[in-house]
Amino acid sequence: MPKVLVSDSIDPVGIEILSQVAQVDLKPGLSEAELIAIISQYDALMIRSGTQVTAAVIAASKPLKIIGRAGVGVDNVDVPAATRKGIVVVNSPEGNTIAAAEHAIAMMMAVSRYIPDANQSTKAGSWNRKDFMGSEVYKKTLGVVGLGKIGAHVATVARAMGMKLIAYDPFIAAERAEQLGCRLVDLNLLFQEADYITLHVPKTAETANLINDKTIAQMKPTTRIINCSRGGVIDEAALARAIAEGRLGGAALDVYDNEPLEADSPLRQLGKNVILTPHLGASTAEAQVNVAVDVAEQIRDVLLGLPARSAVNIPGLHPSVLEKMRPYLELAETLGNILSQLAGGRINQLTVRMQGELAQSNSQAIVIASLKGLLSQALRERVNYVNAAIEAKERGIRVIETRDESISDYSGGSLSLAATGELGEHSVAGALLGDREIFITHLDNFPINVPPNKYMLFTRHRDMPGIIGKIGSLLGSFNVNIASMQVGRKIVRGEAVMVLSLDDPLPDGVLTEIVKIDGIRDAYTVKL
Repeated sequence: MPKVLVSDSIDPVGIEILSQVAQVDLKPGLSEAELIAIISQYDALMIRSGTQVTAAVIAASKPLKIIGRAGVGVDNVDVPAATRKGIVVVNSPEGNTIAAAEHAIAMMMAVSRYIPDANQSTKAGSWNRKDFMGSEVYKKTLGVVGLGKIGAHVATVARAMGMKLIAYDPFIAAERAEQLGCRLVDLNLLFQEADYITLHVPKTAETANLINDKTIAQMKPTTRIINCSRGGVIDEAALARAIAEGRLGGAALDVYDNEPLEADSPLRQLGKNVILTPHLGASTAEAQVNVAVDVAEQIRDVLLGLPARSAVNIPGLHPSVLEKMRPYLELAETLGNILSQLAGGRINQLTVRMQGELAQSNSQAIVIASLKGLLSQALRERVNYVNAAIEAKERGIRVIETRDESISDYSGGSLSLAATGELGEHSVAGALLGDREIFITHLDNFPINVPPNKYMLFTRHRDMPGIIGKIGSLLGSFNVNIASMQVGRKIVRGEAVMVLSLDDPLPDGVLTEIVKIDGIRDAYTVKL
């Protein structure tokens, strides 16, 4: 009989489901060393946020087939290590959607009517109605930053409450926003118009400290901010200063840059205009049951030889097939990631073209890997091999798949991705050289031959003397080191592309200077 280790507190209903097909051992609170010592005995591991499933833990496992995280985030699991060993990692991407959305709505209402302070005052024996004069949300403008599942549900509820909706999400189709009753606007306009701002974004390089001194200065002095998404997307010191000085109406926060929230945080010193809760977005009885059932069912299915429905890495592929296809999936994901950064903004259509031997492979897996890469800049850890197609559909991205077994310049075949969006069309193609080495072979239909690099600079320019030298000198003046450079062109002194692999990220403002160089048409930075 299979054995399942449950190393965090899980709702009993999840244990019941697992007990139908396996021996279940409950051992919460294990240290990494203790987990390493016993993990080789188990076929499955079920966790929440407490257990750290490190590369060392995964290396010590033997029959382990699946790791199930009862929740959304998998930051505490070394997913690449699990994938390399053929272990499926699953989560519950929708189990706490309603709970998180309802908490955001509750926080908005609470900060509008000062409910926590009024409750405390009344329980203390006071009856100070005049101290708690609130505001109605009816006919107010709600700015939704991020129209994923949670943001979309918040928008639906807010619309039913009579609020006006504006939204910012550069990766969602206008038609989808219209269905939700939202008017898509740029971020600056949202900050200027919104009476309430609710954040539903992951923490990334682009969203870190999204709310800061500069963006707060654009807001109305009565604006209230709600954050039940991720800590670190708000500069908490700047927020506290603005509220204390009367430059913002208030805030309701459930997540923080550091958790637990520091005892000396300036947010703790503010009065009724600030509401703080200890990361309760998913803390409902229903959500805990939902995630436990969802993940337990997936573990049960995998132990019975069935596919998992919410795998974070590679769902539904036998380990032997996975091992063979993994290099091509990495190729597809890498090309999708590059393409998303070249295309920018909303993408309406993705064309996936498989050539040569690759055209005989599992096309669904290749398409999903391409979509995962394409959406990774926008969704980060929220996009995986199961939900990539769903997320793309919700954003109005049409996918066209083509195959041509007769054409390929590379053994093993090649892959080409083309994206059409509001900023035009871009394409990128690649192939594997040897068994696993990825090379970019075409950029916007210009032939090149470069391996992907962590930091890259792509240009479209006129093929003319001096261009390369000017870019090299400019980068040198900013202390950016060039690791390699290649030009792709079709005719001499015609249109061309240049790809530079960099040892350093491009400092702010350099891209603007590059496009000022005579002959440069466009320039794009890519970070992998």
